[in-house]
Amino acid sequence: MDWRVKGIIQKVLGALPGGHALHFHLQRRFGGLRDFDGELASKVDDWEIMVGHLRDAGIVLPGVRAFEIGTGWYPTFPFACYLAGAARVTTYDLNPHLRMDLTLQCADILGGFLPRIATAAGVPLAEVEKRHRALVERLRTGADLGVATGGVIAYRAPADATRSLLPDGDVDVVFSNSVLEHVPPEVIDAMYAESMRVLSPRGVMFHSVNCGDHYAYVDRNVHQLNYLRYSDEEWQRWNNAFLYQNRLRAHWFVDGARRHGFDIDLDTRTTREERMKQLAAMPVHPQFADVPAEQLCITSVDFIARKPASTTAG
Repeated sequence: MDWRVKGIIQKVLGALPGGHALHFHLQRRFGGLRDFDGELASKVDDWEIMVGHLRDAGIVLPGVRAFEIGTGWYPTFPFACYLAGAARVTTYDLNPHLRMDLTLQCADILGGFLPRIATAAGVPLAEVEKRHRALVERLRTGADLGVATGGVIAYRAPADATRSLLPDGDVDVVFSNSVLEHVPPEVIDAMYAESMRVLSPRGVMFHSVNCGDHYAYVDRNVHQLNYLRYSDEEWQRWNNAFLYQNRLRAHWFVDGARRHGFDIDLDTRTTREERMKQLAAMPVHPQFADVPAEQLCITSVDFIARKPASTTAG
């Protein structure tokens, strides 16, 4: 599909009564939810990567208090953290997208990943299996996330992650996966400030950001730098409620955390030769002229930002 057609369709759906429900059904039939098993497996891969990075930073999942930004349609990361022994996972979403049919399907499919979850978290497989059995049984009786996980997962939606109402120093980890690229920059700044407040001393933020043009996933004729051709005004023709893309470059997310007083423990930004060639072969809008090509072409970053021990959130 031509990416511009998709953008216009999504923009129209966003303005229609019932457009959100229709968009979901289109995703189930033609979009990313068409292969739910594959989509979920990819999320488990991402979760394992996060757990590995957190472990390297001295954060282990058993007993951890976590705060997720951006729940989505089904709670893969919160479920995996619960199965791994997290003490608490509070997950916030601006809109109540969570669907219980997909949530139960997610829990069922995670049964095939229990050894990987146990190994990644460094916990006995028997404990993970026991928690999984209880989770699925409770969900099948109609329990919500809190009841199904024995109070470990708290789902909040609609909710504002910039005003979480969590106490100061209440969590050890704030995390998101492929979320920040869909958030306006001023809101990201507010999220960073709130994270600094709710994190315990030496607590961390982990964010995995996919900051390439997401339309490249549906149109093989364009690549992940394509949207850099356009000014902000031009880009608004295709930006929409279902696929808002802020087009911020990878360094902005890391530098923003540093501006808010975080120490950067991990920064996976990598300039790839293929992206440099793609960038050199295309026109780039002058509004990006102040960004060096080596930074402009980066389309993903995982980073860990740590709250210093001496910082007191105001």
